[in-house]
Amino acid sequence: MSAEHERWLTFAREDLRMAELAMIEALHNQVCFHAQQCAEKTIKALLIAQDQLPPRTHRLGDLVNLLDPNPLTAIALDVQLLDRFYIPTRYPDALPGSLPEGLPEASDAQEALAVARQVFEW
Repeated sequence: MSAEHERWLTFAREDLRMAELAMIEALHNQVCFHAQQCAEKTIKALLIAQDQLPPRTHRLGDLVNLLDPNPLTAIALDVQLLDRFYIPTRYPDALPGSLPEGLPEASDAQEALAVARQVFEW
């Protein structure tokens, strides 16, 4: 593994840890954001391991489709669903209706954290 690959994984690991800590405090908004960030940084590390330059995007749907081979094929749709959390969990003035039910709830946070863990395990 290259040093750059390891740096991305270090940041991904920290985002996963932040999501876990936020879950303890029931900060569901932050769980979802950091879960998305963990997945993004892990996928970028995987791209680097495949000798690809990760594009400057936060869209997991774009990133996961660049993996070749793609070890996340079985959970690609779950990974892409994390995209729904990126903007509305960061900005209070996000587009109305970005999340149909408003801010993430405990079930959203649990799902997001589970997907982030699966991605990171790869």
